[in-house]
Amino acid sequence: MKFNYNEEAVKNLNIGDTTVLDRLVDTASAREAHLKKDRARRDKRMSLAEAVREFVRDGDVLSDTGFSYVRTPIQAFFEIVRQGKKDLQIIGSPNSNQTYFIAKNVCRYSHCSYAGVEMRGTDRALSRYVKEGRTRVLSEWSHGSMAQGFKAAQLGAAGLFSRSLLGSDIVRYNPYVRVMQNPMKAESEPVVFVPALYPDVAIVHVHAADKYGNGRFFGPAVNDIAIAASARRLIVTAEEIVPESDIRYNNKGVAIPFICVDAVVELPYGGVPGSMPGRYYWSRQWWEKLCRDAMMSEEKIQEFIDYWIMDSNDQYGFLEKLGGVKWMIESQRQTKAEEYDNEDDGFDFSYEEWTNANPVEKYY
Repeated sequence: MKFNYNEEAVKNLNIGDTTVLDRLVDTASAREAHLKKDRARRDKRMSLAEAVREFVRDGDVLSDTGFSYVRTPIQAFFEIVRQGKKDLQIIGSPNSNQTYFIAKNVCRYSHCSYAGVEMRGTDRALSRYVKEGRTRVLSEWSHGSMAQGFKAAQLGAAGLFSRSLLGSDIVRYNPYVRVMQNPMKAESEPVVFVPALYPDVAIVHVHAADKYGNGRFFGPAVNDIAIAASARRLIVTAEEIVPESDIRYNNKGVAIPFICVDAVVELPYGGVPGSMPGRYYWSRQWWEKLCRDAMMSEEKIQEFIDYWIMDSNDQYGFLEKLGGVKWMIESQRQTKAEEYDNEDDGFDFSYEEWTNANPVEKYY
C-alpha cells in the first residue's frame, strides 16, 4: 500500500525512506488487527512485566497517554525501558516522557509535540538527542491536531478537516497533514486534512478496572478514550482491580470498554512520580532534579535513569527511593486538599524546591 505524504515536510525532515511513516496511518492493517482482537469477556489480568513482554514489540508505534505527568502510566513506561525494547516510534501530546526512552536507545523515532515540564524546566536532553541524531523526528504536531487524528481513528473516519494548523509552520514539518481546498465551499477556503492515527500499542492508567478491562478514571481524559479505540493493542494499568459489579453500579467515569483491552495490570502508584487525581500528588522535586540537573549532560542523565529506573524493579522500589510511606501519605493529603476533598484552610502547599544551589534529597 502506498501513501501520499506531504512532500515539503518529507524534504524538510530529510526522510529518505517514507515507509517508516506508514504504520501510523495504515488503516487497512489497523482494521485487520481490530477485527482479529479477542472480544471475549475473559480474565485478562497479568503482571506488568508479562504485559510489556507480550504486547510491546520492537519497532512498535507507542502512544503516550495521560498528560505529561497527570494520570500517565509512567511506571509501565519504565518497565519498557528495563526490558530494553528497540526501535520504537513514540507519539504523544505532550511528548514529555520520550527522553528516558531515547537515553536507553529504546525510542528510535519521535512524533513530536510540546516537550517541557512547565515551571520545573525544559527538556534539554531531548533537544540534544535530536541534534545528535539519537532519535529521528518523523512529524511535528500541535496538541489539537494530534487529538483530531486519534479521534478520526476512533470514529472510523479516514481523517478530519481542520483550520488549526493554518497559522503555523507545523504543516511544513508534518508529512501526514495536507493543506486542501474545503470541498464544501465554492470560493477559496484552505483547510488542513489530518489523517486517522493508529498506534500499535498504548498503555492507559486508570483509577480502577475489572478483570475484563473495563476502566474507570477521573480527571481529564485527554486523548485516552480515542487512543483506546484506535490502538491495535491496549494495556490497562489500574490503581486497583475491582469486581465487575462495582464497575456496573458505580459507572461514573467508566470510559474504557473491555472489548478494546488486551491486558489488565493491577499497579498501585503506577503513575508516580506523576500525579493521579484524587490519589496522589506529583513529586515536584523529582522533576526539578531531572530537568535542572540530570538533563544537563549525558553522564548525569544516565546516572539518574540507572538509579531511578534500571535499579528499581517495580513501583515499590521506586517509592522507597521517593520517600516511602511518608511520601505516599503526604502526596495523598496534597492532592485531596488541592481538589477540596480535604480541608484546605491552613494546609501548607509549600515545599523545599530542588535547585543546584539547594539539592534537597527529599521529594515531598
